Formats: sequence, structure tokens, C-alpha cells
Amino acid sequence: MTHLTAEQRLLGRENANRALGMSRRDWLAAAAAAPAMGAFYFGYNKMGDKPPVKAAIIGTGDEGCQAMIRFHNRDYLNYVGFCDIRPSQQERCRKEFATHKQYGEADAKALKMYANKEEMYADPDVEVVVIALPLWLHAPVAIEAMKAGKHVFTEKLMAHSIAECKEMCRVARETNRLLAVGHQRHYSALYDNANFLLNSGALGDVRHIRALWHRNNAQPMVERDKAGNPVFDDATGLPKYQKDDKGNIVYQDSWKRPIPDADKDVDYAAHGYKSLDELVRWRLYNRTGAGLMAELGSHQLDACSIFLGKKHPLAVTGVGGKFFYKDDREVDDHVFTMFEFPGAEESDRIVVTYSSINTNSFDGYGEQVMGSKGTMIVAGEKEILLFKEAGNATLSKTTSVTMETQGKKPVLETSPSTAGPSAATAIGGLATADPSRGYREELEHFAYCIRHGDASNFHADKDHQPRCKGEVALADAVIALTTNIAMRENRRIEFDPKWFDYADDATPDGSTVIAKRS
Repeated sequence: MTHLTAEQRLLGRENANRALGMSRRDWLAAAAAAPAMGAFYFGYNKMGDKPPVKAAIIGTGDEGCQAMIRFHNRDYLNYVGFCDIRPSQQERCRKEFATHKQYGEADAKALKMYANKEEMYADPDVEVVVIALPLWLHAPVAIEAMKAGKHVFTEKLMAHSIAECKEMCRVARETNRLLAVGHQRHYSALYDNANFLLNSGALGDVRHIRALWHRNNAQPMVERDKAGNPVFDDATGLPKYQKDDKGNIVYQDSWKRPIPDADKDVDYAAHGYKSLDELVRWRLYNRTGAGLMAELGSHQLDACSIFLGKKHPLAVTGVGGKFFYKDDREVDDHVFTMFEFPGAEESDRIVVTYSSINTNSFDGYGEQVMGSKGTMIVAGEKEILLFKEAGNATLSKTTSVTMETQGKKPVLETSPSTAGPSAATAIGGLATADPSRGYREELEHFAYCIRHGDASNFHADKDHQPRCKGEVALADAVIALTTNIAMRENRRIEFDPKWFDYADDATPDGSTVIAKRS
């Protein structure tokens, strides 16, 4: 995000803590005293005398292992089995369970490993299917699972096309199954507190939000000898870089990792893939993934939409392309986009810009909300920084603030002391200390809704609904996938409200059917 000195960052954090501690004091104190902070924030409780929901996970790669398994709470969701066609991921999955404090080696060995998804659907012990598969498989597997009587929690993006998202919502109702999607900022206490500050009016009139996710996947891989030492060019004395079979430099790219030896004999064609490369590096191809907007941008546009009162954008324009990599990937490696959101009046506009790049990580990722009275930065899902508009950029970054009330509304004011009210700062620190990213809470609440919801009609029970249910996640998919169209066709697209309605067949891409997946 915006470059700040260590002192300015500390000041911004103290400002945010102080503002929260003064304006949300009772709530934060109660949350800190609650047995489970996430449950307190998001309106659910312990399971009580009800048993945990039994689940199976399909897809045990990065999202499956590092999010859906690592952060789940077995008191709410108890995994009984898993399914993955790649031997390397099967081994990884068992190791992840073995190191989970609620499982261990014995329980990890006892997990069922299903030979295929049909075997998983047929298991009567499975109540929930957790999907962490490549994007193109989200909809077909979710639909099959719900028709087999399972509730479904799927990783984001909801599906590969908007028609698929709508069909998932419809099938959830037809089968009376709950459907939730892993946009975890809906379950982040940090974002909940950031949203509180914004909605309190403390920032004033917000006209611009700058969101970004910048990574550097552009560092060349150096050749190494059998002993692991770098190889140097005799003529130049510089390190030699690894190259692929087409002579392109190989980079330290998180989306194009080496294919494990254990996976090289997988019958990829039997599972609908055109190559082993497409199976392992599915994010790089349009048929199996949807690029940076689906994988990264959807999270942050989701956050911006929440900040703006869960409003949908009116229009989008953008530029994207494969500007850096010379290999055979199809998805954009850089995207630069602009969204027009509605303001309070019909003629008002709030502009959100989003960029995701692969060649520079200086700014990291986060959101910067700019108001007429102050600026709020949510950086890396880890901290909230708050600055008061103080006349110029330098003063704004160095002014300590407090929160006062004028006309029943909180107002940022210059603090008489850089230390500020210590009690308020300490209480506010409860809102931002060691924040959870929301993975644990989203799965806990989903299980809670299943156990405590009205089983005769889950969708009619408004008190037990996931915060990111199908209809909510549909909007995130509409935004991400429409943005891809705008960049691909180099045009401004106005969003049609019908695209956000799961009951309406209208889509921006003309998709109308669910493609069959093997």
C-alpha cells in the first residue's frame, strides 16, 4: 500500500486502535471476553449438545490444505475423508491432518481416501462436501454433491461462468441443501472493525477506494549443479537461468511450480484435462481458471462492496494482458481496472480502482479508503491504519488522532498527545491483535447453520444462513468475470441488475448451460 515509515505505520495503527476503542468500546470488550471471538462477531455459538458435521474434502492443494484443513475446527466440522487424483496431494493431505492439533497421526491414517467423487457422494457418513478444486470443476461437483444430498462449501470463485453460479443457487433450493462460498472477508473480525469505522462516518465523504494485490513472480530460477550450487556462464560470469523446453526463462512463479515426480503418471485425460500441465497449473489457462480477477481480485472487490454497503458496481473498464511472461499461459499477468459504484444520489459515483501485477511486490496487498475527513488502510489482512486529513500529506501521516462525538456522530480530532487515551488504545487493540483471516469462522458458521437450521426448509430459516451464501457469492463472480470480458474486449461494460439475480437467466457472457466435466 502507500509507502509509510515505521513511525507513520505505528501511528496509523494506534490511531485506528484508539478510534475503535473509543467508539466501539463495549462491543470489543465483550468480544474479547467471549469464549470464541469469531462466534461473537458473526452471531453463532458453540455446537452445544449437537455433534460436529461430518465432511469430506475434494481437492487437497494449496487452498484445500492451507485453508480448509489447516484452519478448520473439528468441534464444528469433522473430516471423515478426502478425494484427490494427484498422489503428491494425497500425501500432503494426510500430513496436514497429522499435524493438526485436533487430529494427529492415528486420525490422519484413519481418514477415508475416496477413489473418485462418486464414491465420496455415496458415503452416508458425509454430510458436507468441501470443494477446493480447480475453478472449472466447482459447479459440476457442487451440483452433483447437492443432488446426492450433501451440503456444499466451495472455495472461491464460485464457478467458472455466471450461468453455473446461478444454477448452483437454484439446485441448492431444489435440493434443500445449504451452499456457501469461501470469500473469507465476510468472517474477518479485522474487516468487520474496518467496516465499522467506515460506516460510523469518521472518514467523511468517501469518493475513492484503491485496492491492489501486487506480487513479484518475476525472479528467474538459477541453474544448479548436482550438488545444488549455482551454475555460472563462463563468458559473462553471471548466473545461468533455467529455461523450459521452448527456451523461455523459468521464473519463481507460484502459479507455475515444478510438477512433482509423484504426479507424472496421473491419467489426466481420464479426468478431462488436456495435459498434465493443465492439471497441475490450471490457474494459467482460460478453460480451467479465470485469472487474477478470479483468484485475487474477487476477494478485494468483495471487500470494497462490503465497505460501500454491499452495493453492486454500475460499470467497469480495464486493461489486462500477458505483458511479461513469454510462455504458453493464457491468463493475464497484469490487470488494471476501474469500477463505478453508486453514491448516495443518483448522479453520485464512487470510484474503486484495482490492480494486480506479477512483477513488483513493493506495495503488497490491501485496500485504501479515502474520505474527506480521513484515510483508512487495511493492509495484508493484518492491520488497520487510520489517518486524519490534516491539510497536506505530510501532516496527515504524522497527526495523532482521537475520536469525539458531534451531533451523535463520531468525528476524528487531533489528539492533544501522541500517546492518546491509553485505555482506548488498548481496547481498540483487541480489534486488530493477531487477526484471523476468516477461514476458521466461515467453516464454523456453516456447520452451525446446518446443525441449528430448519432442516425442513434451510433456505426459509433466515436466522441460520451463511454470510457468503450462493446469492452473495454470485455477485462476486459477476464482478470478476465481467471485468475479464471488459479487459478482453477493451470496452466499458455497464452491469445489468439481472446478472446478479440467480432466478434470471441473463448473463454478460451469454452462458446458458453447465458444461459437462469428466
